[in-house]
Amino acid sequence: MKAFARLFVALDQTTKTNARLAALRSFFEEADKKDAIWCIALLTHRRPKRPVKTPLLHEWAAEAAEIPLWLFEETYHVVGDLAETISLILPEAEKREEKTLNERMLELISLGKKEEADKKAYITSTWSHLSRQECFVFNKLITGGFRMGVSARNLTRALAAHTGQDVNVIAHRLMGDWRPETTTFEALIESEAVDADAGKPYPFYLAYPLEDKPSVLGAPGDWIIEDKWDGIRGQIIRRNGELFVWSRGEELVTDKYPEYSSFLTSVSDGTVIDGEIICHDGKAPLHFGVLQKRIGRKTVSRKLLEEAPVKLIAYDLLEYQGKDLREIPQHDRRALLENVVEQANDSCLLISPVVNLPDWAQLEAYRAKARDRNSEGLMLKRRSASYKVGRKRGDWWKWKIEPLVIDAVLIYAMRGHGRRANLYTDYTFAVWKGKELVPFTKAYSGLTDKEFQRVDAFIKKNTIDRFGPVRSVNPELVFEIAFEGIRASNRHKSGVALRFPRISRWREDKPAHEANTFQDLIRMLEAYG
Repeated sequence: MKAFARLFVALDQTTKTNARLAALRSFFEEADKKDAIWCIALLTHRRPKRPVKTPLLHEWAAEAAEIPLWLFEETYHVVGDLAETISLILPEAEKREEKTLNERMLELISLGKKEEADKKAYITSTWSHLSRQECFVFNKLITGGFRMGVSARNLTRALAAHTGQDVNVIAHRLMGDWRPETTTFEALIESEAVDADAGKPYPFYLAYPLEDKPSVLGAPGDWIIEDKWDGIRGQIIRRNGELFVWSRGEELVTDKYPEYSSFLTSVSDGTVIDGEIICHDGKAPLHFGVLQKRIGRKTVSRKLLEEAPVKLIAYDLLEYQGKDLREIPQHDRRALLENVVEQANDSCLLISPVVNLPDWAQLEAYRAKARDRNSEGLMLKRRSASYKVGRKRGDWWKWKIEPLVIDAVLIYAMRGHGRRANLYTDYTFAVWKGKELVPFTKAYSGLTDKEFQRVDAFIKKNTIDRFGPVRSVNPELVFEIAFEGIRASNRHKSGVALRFPRISRWREDKPAHEANTFQDLIRMLEAYG
């Protein structure tokens, strides 16, 4: 546990890649392998369910620190992080209790099944036997609030350096439905053969955003060009007589899309297809809002199947007849994919059409109308490219359409998290509806550190009211909010929901009364919703 606590703090206190890699390598060289597998699991978001409800932690911590609950809450609002707040207010432990990360995690898993009194006794006793640093990390293990900024790529690089294996091999080993309770470090990382699990997906290849003019890429003929469909990235795996559907987030979602069961008979064994899970009415793709009705649902009703029918738009073939195809050129994989889709003759399996236009000017005009096709823009894939692991420059580019934008007034602010815990960086924005400002979205990214500090200073000087951690501020600052889409929503008081809202610029040139109106939002909804 000490080694993991040191690792957590080391990763949390630096943004430098080399420092993070060194910290990870040092941990894997020092740690017991049972602790190592848990570290990998935690950094790849394979965390057990939270064993204790957050409000109980508030109460128990205040009691253990012998302070009133209101004072704990005020302290929490200032610190901005629950795990850190608890570790700071508790008295220093007089007697330490040494346990491994593996022991702590197994105890927390078993804790979930116990009565509240037993949970309290275990948590408070453990708090009293940990150093402040270990207490902070222990609380993170309970709450699951890990934000250490370790990418999957950096983790695989550290493990590859530690074991002497290829980075891509490590990346593939970490995929799939493994759990640290039942998997050993030796079986997952050190075994001679990659896990033969029939359902193991391949690491996804991710495109870089194209920020320059596409002409810098050479002739359009060097590229396979397709629409960038607005759905959920997924892999269809057909092996050993079974079907598996994986999302890019490494979630096994087979049961959520029963339409794909037809692939068991239409797609041959030993096939892995990369594509987009998307709602489609049989004529054209539907907008992402339709698919959102199904996201997060544990069961899919017959009515929902009818309202939000799902298909797969295939755009790459990673395995065929049991052979890994990732190293062969893109155009060869495309030709095989076309054959697979044609032979399947399955109404739920479509292929992403190639956009054949002779020059970039015509392609740019085609891209500009992407929203009419419920597309996000264009994908550019070099014809000679292999299928790589993770986000790599050079061979796959996403040429997205320009985002929608609207000017809005800042009306509420809340403190951020992590290194921004002392700054007000989480904002609520509003537009005018007559003489009233109507809140419609939140955003917390897009400004520079200096801009966040300036806005924070304004908020502290111009607070109208406080509601716990939230401050109401004078409606003076205007920001341009960029977003990818808009739809009607019964869950939001404004009646609209934005997709991927973020701050694109601070409109210091614009007074609050010149911000956009609610009617402007409605016009966008009618045009693009």
